[in-house]
Amino acid sequence: CKVPFTLAWQMRVDPQNMQMKEWLQSGELGRVFMVRRRHGLPMGLSPDFADSWHVNPALNRDIWADDSSHPIDFIHWLLGVPETVTAELESLYNPRIPNDNGIAIFRYPGGPIAEVSCSFTCTAAENTTEIICEKGSIIQNYGDVPSCNVARTAGAAGLKRYSPGSGGWIESDIPSPDNHSHRIRGLAKPLAEFLRGERAPLATAEDGMTSLRMVLATYVSSREGRRVALSDNSIQNA
Repeated sequence: CKVPFTLAWQMRVDPQNMQMKEWLQSGELGRVFMVRRRHGLPMGLSPDFADSWHVNPALNRDIWADDSSHPIDFIHWLLGVPETVTAELESLYNPRIPNDNGIAIFRYPGGPIAEVSCSFTCTAAENTTEIICEKGSIIQNYGDVPSCNVARTAGAAGLKRYSPGSGGWIESDIPSPDNHSHRIRGLAKPLAEFLRGERAPLATAEDGMTSLRMVLATYVSSREGRRVALSDNSIQNA
């Protein structure tokens, strides 16, 4: 029998993320040259975090695999499957917390070039997504914990785009939530719709396997100092 299955990737149903994907798919901004997604958490600065399940290899790989998987899946969802992955992962604060900072670059033949930058020792930030296109740019702010949970300028736009003919930034009317927990709660409705058979999966098992390979390829690249094809057999043993 067939069993309904979905992965609960919050970034795939975030309204602002969906708006960015719609803008790109419409073609109004032309070719996409570069995408950068910054994502972070401050918990790596807490002394107690080193004793949490996040860094217990019997329960979890490490914080990089745990949380970078979200922006990495965002890149997969937004742009498709990359050809190669290059990454640098380091433990920069507490040696008991592996890979608390890292950068991954995803290569798509002919473009775009995509970057995921994650710091789990980050107390505050603002910009979350930058997309550079032939006919303009997209900026998203306040899309993760360090940017969403700290004080911001009243009325500041969370999502905006620019095109040369517009004469300025065009702000989206999709508001940024007051804190990141509100973004996570946004999963409830689409998950309920899936369970009622009213919508397709947020992400299939195949989607999940591809995103997992993208994450594991970052470990191979960082460890071996090379560009790693997503078809590389060494990913299986990463």
